[in-house]
Amino acid sequence: MPRVRSGAARHRRKVAVRKAVKGYRTTRRTNYRLAKEAITRSGVFARRDRRQRKRKFRALWIIRLSAACRAREMSYSVFICGLKKAGIELNRKVLSELAISDPEAFDEVAAAVKAAA
Repeated sequence: MPRVRSGAARHRRKVAVRKAVKGYRTTRRTNYRLAKEAITRSGVFARRDRRQRKRKFRALWIIRLSAACRAREMSYSVFICGLKKAGIELNRKVLSELAISDPEAFDEVAAAVKAAA
C-alpha cells in the first residue's frame, strides 16, 4: 500500500488556524502548536461565558428589582410571592425595565402585589 502524504490538507488546516488567531499576540499567533491550543481554550471560555452571561443578567435584574421594592417598603421575596398570588406574569427583565423607565407603572404593579399579599 502506498504512503499517503497530507501536504495540502495539512496546509489548509494550518491556514485555518492562523486565520482564527488573527489579532492574538506573541507566539500564540506565530507558533502553530500554541495557536491551536489558544483557539481551543478561547472556544471553551466563549461557551462557558455565553452561559454565565445569562446568569449575570438575571442577577442584575434581581438587584434592580430588590432596590425598587425596598423603595416601596417591601422585600424582593415578598414582591415575587405577591406577583404569583396576584397572577401577574411579568418576568424579571420586564419588571426591572419597568422600575427604571416607568416608575408610575411599577407603582401600580407594587400596589397590586401588596393587595394580593
